Amino acid sequence: MDYLPPRPKRAPARSFDPRSITTAGLLAALLCASVLFTLRLGPVPFTLQVFVVVLIALLLPPATAALAVGVYLVAGAIGLPVFSGMVGGLGVLVGPTGGYLLGFLAGAAAGAYVRERLTWAGTRQVLADAVAAVVVVALTYTIGAVQLALVAHLGAGAAVAAGVVPFLVPDVAKATVAVGVAAAVRRARTRR
Repeated sequence: MDYLPPRPKRAPARSFDPRSITTAGLLAALLCASVLFTLRLGPVPFTLQVFVVVLIALLLPPATAALAVGVYLVAGAIGLPVFSGMVGGLGVLVGPTGGYLLGFLAGAAAGAYVRERLTWAGTRQVLADAVAAVVVVALTYTIGAVQLALVAHLGAGAAVAAGVVPFLVPDVAKATVAVGVAAAVRRARTRR
């Protein structure tokens, strides 16, 4: 007899219900505003974007998480100054650091998916959130470092040294804080 996983404790959230769309819009706006806090440490700037992208993955269903980051990317691609350094344009997305931006999209969707599946399987919420945060950061770094290597004509080691290593500890800290903030937001939602 095959093992059947436990039934989910609650039905999955609809991706495009009014509450999710409103939350997605607010988080997309927060993602746009997160670039106001930028510190240049080399070819890849230090911002609060990773914090917000992890928060998006932890608070929204996968499709809505992708929508929130997608709105941000489209806003930047059409020229609004929402990317790091208060710049915009399609050139940023295809430039050396554009892979990190595209990684946000993949990371938010995949992180939300992993969190949702782990939660449905009965995993403790904090563990599901932590695993999802790791997925977000890992995908962001992977896609970002690949594009950095290709566009800047760097070897894989040089791309990782320039675009991952200096940011690993700060991004783990931002992801950890996002896990705590997401838990607080969920608690506030359930008190209503």
